[in-house]
Amino acid sequence: MLLFSPPVWLFCLIKLASLLGIGAQYTPDWTSLDSRPLPSWYDEAKFGIFVHWGVFAVPGFGSEWFWWHWQGEKNQKYVDFMTKNYPPGYSYPEFAPDFHAQFFDPDQWAEVFASSGAKYVVLTSKHHEGFTNWGSPNSWNWNSVDTGPHRDIVGDLGAAVRKRSMHYGLYHSLFEWFHPLYLSDKKAGFKTQEYVFRKVMPELHGLVSSYKPDLIWSDGDWEAPDTYWNSTSFLAWLYNDSPVRDTVVTNDRWGAGCSCKHGGYYNCEDKYTPGQLPKHKWEKCTSIDTYSWGYRRNMMVYQLLDLPTIIDDLARTVALGGNYLLNVGPTADGTIPAVFEERLRAVGQWLQVNGEAIYASQPWRVQAENTTVPIWYTFKGKSVYAIFLDWPSQYSLKITTPKTSSLSNVRILYENTLYEAVLWSVSLWKNTVNIL
Repeated sequence: MLLFSPPVWLFCLIKLASLLGIGAQYTPDWTSLDSRPLPSWYDEAKFGIFVHWGVFAVPGFGSEWFWWHWQGEKNQKYVDFMTKNYPPGYSYPEFAPDFHAQFFDPDQWAEVFASSGAKYVVLTSKHHEGFTNWGSPNSWNWNSVDTGPHRDIVGDLGAAVRKRSMHYGLYHSLFEWFHPLYLSDKKAGFKTQEYVFRKVMPELHGLVSSYKPDLIWSDGDWEAPDTYWNSTSFLAWLYNDSPVRDTVVTNDRWGAGCSCKHGGYYNCEDKYTPGQLPKHKWEKCTSIDTYSWGYRRNMMVYQLLDLPTIIDDLARTVALGGNYLLNVGPTADGTIPAVFEERLRAVGQWLQVNGEAIYASQPWRVQAENTTVPIWYTFKGKSVYAIFLDWPSQYSLKITTPKTSSLSNVRILYENTLYEAVLWSVSLWKNTVNIL
């Protein structure tokens, strides 16, 4: 037997690769999977756009949970809506042909998203209704290629988003309310996995292989454990062998009890807002329409997030180490409601001025203080950013946390009503910023 001693440089290379997570092999268990480093692009991005779009946009009533509220819960409000507006015996699948998307222009959507300052976009590839926004071979005649738009929405939007140098993610619901195989597994106490291996796994593998998403936003997991969903095996393949193994980011919705415990970054719950700095990377997903994620034909202005609320929410989220995913619900004809577009473009105008305090920033040692006005802190490199959204009275802002000196340099960028950047002259004396 011959024994060769490898050179020292090989040990160093192997050690470096191990530290960087390059070539690491993950086993299908949470201890191993949770040890995977989060790809850096995600934390640097900070701000993304969520898009909830599907057949539910056709009735455009209540929320994207329309089908369940109508025929699952038998909610009287939804039953009355159908009785008043549609003929007897009308079924939910009959809405699909009216999901025309005739005005869907992926390049125009991507331009709006880019103008918002977003660095990534997440589209619903399939919501709980089961309708897929691509030509899934496992969803015959219940997908956007076979009926409705007759086009590959996932592919078309992905190409447009990436053309503008944004990352592209896909939301995917594990369960489907009324799928016969899922209902059969559920009736068996999730001791069988017909639905998982004949529907969920083929579709997830197909999505990854065909569209190479930078992010998988899993949902619809809560009724069954991760062992039923085969989640750890899928994630081991995703991290080890998939075409996006080095760049893909995942969330934490992979089975009952996984939320806020396992996965790439944590969602914890819809519109999650921690009271203090979490120890793990997290994301707040929220919707401009506070009543729904999907489009509602009867939404009112007072039910929508206004711009100051969105900006405050974004600043708070980033200061506490999170990413901010802001949702819009397009119409069935493929347009983004003008009020949503206005909000997104306004956020982008704010970020054009203040983005250096947001993108690729980190939570500072103190995340907030409330002296003259509320302040949120971030830092990057040697700079500390104090984000305040209320103008201080007497043009004087008291800051108590940063330790300043005569050598400290203070800049204030202010955005006036015309959204122009104005550099104000400032002076600093005893930790008070005086705006001149």
